[in-house]
Amino acid sequence: MVNSSTTPAVRGVHFTGWAAGSPRARREFIRHMKEAGLNTVVIALKEYDGRVFVRDVPLAKQIGAFVNAIPDLAGCMKDFKDAGLYTVGRIVLFKDDTLARKRPDLAVRRPDGGLWLNDKGIAWVDPYRREVWDYNVEIAGRAAIYFDEIQFDYIRFPSDGPTASCRYSRKDHSTITAAKNLADLMLFFRDRLKGVKLSVAVFGLTTTDQSGMGIGQHLDQFVKEADYVCPMMYPSHYHKGEYGIKNPNRSPYKTIHRGLRDVAALGADMSKLRPYLQDFSLGVHYGRNEVRSQIMAAERSGVRNWVLWNPQNRYTWSAVPKPDEYPQETHEKSR
Repeated sequence: MVNSSTTPAVRGVHFTGWAAGSPRARREFIRHMKEAGLNTVVIALKEYDGRVFVRDVPLAKQIGAFVNAIPDLAGCMKDFKDAGLYTVGRIVLFKDDTLARKRPDLAVRRPDGGLWLNDKGIAWVDPYRREVWDYNVEIAGRAAIYFDEIQFDYIRFPSDGPTASCRYSRKDHSTITAAKNLADLMLFFRDRLKGVKLSVAVFGLTTTDQSGMGIGQHLDQFVKEADYVCPMMYPSHYHKGEYGIKNPNRSPYKTIHRGLRDVAALGADMSKLRPYLQDFSLGVHYGRNEVRSQIMAAERSGVRNWVLWNPQNRYTWSAVPKPDEYPQETHEKSR
C-alpha cells in the first residue's frame, strides 16, 4: 500500500468515459483543469448499467457489455499524463444491470427466483459470487496498465428498493456476512492487483455511521486495505435533520464539516480520506459559493484530498480556490 500522507494533495474532478473518449472534449477539459489548479481526474470505465469501456475482457465481450466509448485508451491517458494529471479509473462493481440480465445465475434474486430490481428497475449482481469478483478484477487489471489508480464504486449490497426480498447465493446472508464478504473482496483485489493503487467509493454516512447500514460498508474496514476511501458526501443526498441540520442541501459547509468531524475518532487515517463533493444542483441551486464552501469545509477539517462530481462534466471551475486561498495551515502542509 501507498502511504497517502507522503503524496501531494489530490484535488480533482470526475469525467465520464464518453467524454474522455473524445480528443476535443478531453483537451478542453484538461485546459479548464489546469487553469483551475486541479491535478487529478477520475474517469468512468464501467458504469452501473454494466457498460464496460476497457477492451478485450472476455466476459464483457461475451455478454455484449463492451462499448467503444474510449477508442484510444492509451492516447487518452497520454493526454492527461502529458498535462501532469494523476489518473484514476473508476469501476462500478455490483450494480451491474447488463451482467445480471445476461447471466441471471450471477444476479441478486427475488424469493420466487426472478431478478431482483431496485426502485429504478436496475438489476444487481450477487456480491458473494466469485465469478463476479473475477470479472471486475479482469477489467481492473487491464485498466491498471494505463491508470495511476483504480477505484471501485458500488462496493456494497443493494440499498434502494425492496431489499428485504433480496436473495443471495449465501443463504445465511446477514449484516455480518455482508461486511466480511467485502473485507474478503478487498483482500482479493490486493492479492490480484499487486502494486496497483486502489481506492473505494462509499456512502457519505460511513464517516459517522459504523453500523454497516445494511450494505456492508464500514469505513475503518476499507481504510485498512485501500490507499484512498472516497465517501460520497453530496449534501443533497442527506435527509433533512441529519446531523441536526434542518436542510443539509441548503447547508453545504455545515454538512461536510459535520460529516468529517468524527472520522479521526473512528480510527480512520485522515490522509486516506478523499470525499466526493457536490458540483451539481438537485433541489437547490449549486454555484460557486456552494461548491467552494464544501471544499473549505473539507480543508479546514484536515482533509486535503477531494474530488468534485458533476454527472454532465459541467464544473464550476471558479469555485476551486487559488493556492493562497486555502486555509493556511493546510496549504503549508500540502507543499
